[in-house]
Amino acid sequence: ASLDGLVGALEPAGVFDPLGLAEKATDATLQRYREAELAHGRIAMLAVIGFFVGEQVEGSAFLFDASISGPAITHITQVPDGFWPVIIAFIGAYEASRAEAGWVDPADCPVDQPGLLRDDYLPGDLKFDPLGLKPEDDEEFAIMQ
Repeated sequence: ASLDGLVGALEPAGVFDPLGLAEKATDATLQRYREAELAHGRIAMLAVIGFFVGEQVEGSAFLFDASISGPAITHITQVPDGFWPVIIAFIGAYEASRAEAGWVDPADCPVDQPGLLRDDYLPGDLKFDPLGLKPEDDEEFAIMQ
């Protein structure tokens, strides 16, 4: 796989790949790595916000009748059972929209290439930008990346 022009490579360090995974990967595999990196990074950023918010709203009655208390790390075990189907439904809808946007239909995918991303799909681009942060110009977008 070619590492030239890989998104996220910065001068003077270049591509950060201490385990050498990119050297052994095909271009399609690099695209899947990039998609996974972006998806998990976004979830981690939301989790950090959740930890800070959870610590600040302890005892607040606007959510779960103030029945969730203590350190943020223990909050997940205190969520009422009826809330889990809602969480699972939202996660499922999000993952289904990602699959529709980025992945080749498994029926059309070669057997030896499971999880193949579409050629016209840019990893992480779910066409959701409510704040309008993504530049319209391709050059500006490349700089932002």
